[in-house]
Amino acid sequence: MLFLRPTAQPLPATAEPLSGPPLDIIFVGAHPDDVEIACGGTIHRLSQQGYRVGVIDLTDGEPTPHCPSPEIRWSEAQAAAEILQLAYRRILPLPNRRLFDDFETRLALAREFRRWRPRVVVGLGNKTPMASPDHFQAVQITDAAVFYSRLSKWDDFFDGFPVHTIQRQLYYCLSFEPTPPAGMTSPFTVDIGSSLDAKLRAIACYQTQFPPSKGDILERVQSLAKSIGMAAGFEAGETFSNTRPLGTTDLIKFLNL
Repeated sequence: MLFLRPTAQPLPATAEPLSGPPLDIIFVGAHPDDVEIACGGTIHRLSQQGYRVGVIDLTDGEPTPHCPSPEIRWSEAQAAAEILQLAYRRILPLPNRRLFDDFETRLALAREFRRWRPRVVVGLGNKTPMASPDHFQAVQITDAAVFYSRLSKWDDFFDGFPVHTIQRQLYYCLSFEPTPPAGMTSPFTVDIGSSLDAKLRAIACYQTQFPPSKGDILERVQSLAKSIGMAAGFEAGETFSNTRPLGTTDLIKFLNL
């Protein structure tokens, strides 16, 4: 696994060469632990199926009340990445609590998409009321970066990384509630029955974010995954939505029959 920590430097244009084969899919979170909570089971299952999966966290998530330093949060993120068997994880050097959708931030993420050339990008799908406003900023940043990744005649901003068109963009729901928020269209459920334990272990890596005083978090995540899964006929599941209505050329396979 390639794990890149943020640096104290601003977001300069990077001259790094393309590294390794393309990723099949990239999940984007505002903070380390966002993707684990929302879709860690799906990530683990994809890795088990042989896909190259990457995660990009826009910020390091610090400071937080119980974490002594960013280094501790980084080590938690790396431990979670190893459980989920990620091919790549990067934490961008953007500021927690002050994350905003602006041009340079969009470029920073779009460069990652051009560098790793994923077929699919999965990002946050909506606001998270009473939680960090960084989440909604991440929605807009990811949407823009998917668009910027495919724009031609803009080479000066991308340091030689070629144009890349992402084939499909999906949204995940970062919530402890059983009903997806309004605005998530064309929802579908991924079977994570065989990966639920890995998802819970990955979340548990973030000991600074989920101390004993928040001991009910894992139970809530597990109960929600089982509720979502049972509604679709699975042991456990995670919900995503597509940017466009879903279609099929094979109804039987689409219905998983």
